[in-house]
Amino acid sequence: MAVVNASEATAPQRAAARAPRRAGGAGAPGRRAEAALRIGLIVLAAYHLGIALWMAGAPHSFYRTLGPFDAYNAHYLRDVATFEAALGFGFLVAIRRPSWRVPVLALTTVQFALHTFNHLLDADSAHPVWTGWFDFASLLASTLLLVWMWRGAARLAGRETGRRHLKEEGSTP
Repeated sequence: MAVVNASEATAPQRAAARAPRRAGGAGAPGRRAEAALRIGLIVLAAYHLGIALWMAGAPHSFYRTLGPFDAYNAHYLRDVATFEAALGFGFLVAIRRPSWRVPVLALTTVQFALHTFNHLLDADSAHPVWTGWFDFASLLASTLLLVWMWRGAARLAGRETGRRHLKEEGSTP
């Protein structure tokens, strides 16, 4: 719908016309956020699929390097690898399908938070002990990064929903 003069403009159109223009165009910050989110999703997909392959293909190597807690159990490690692979495939889908981003990031954030808490409880059980505390700290940092990505994805999804709503009403931001 074309606006002929200012008196025919809707409130959102008038507000958009008054808003200062940023360098790079009005949509540049959204495009940068989208690009950063996509990079994060690619990294997370590679991480989860890589961990899954390592756990399933060389469980004892994984145990010795990253999982030296209690007794070694190859079957259990391969079971956990299936969960890691599922998250990795979820991130692969989320790269192309924005509607998957918030749910996949939400579930992964919850999983990381629970995993972090578990490592806090068992930090002194690792061999050597410093690896347990390092694992806890790195999982905590990863959980916080996931919370940030989840919030960013939710903001982008909200912007897209708002654009769709405006488009359905016949106006554009």
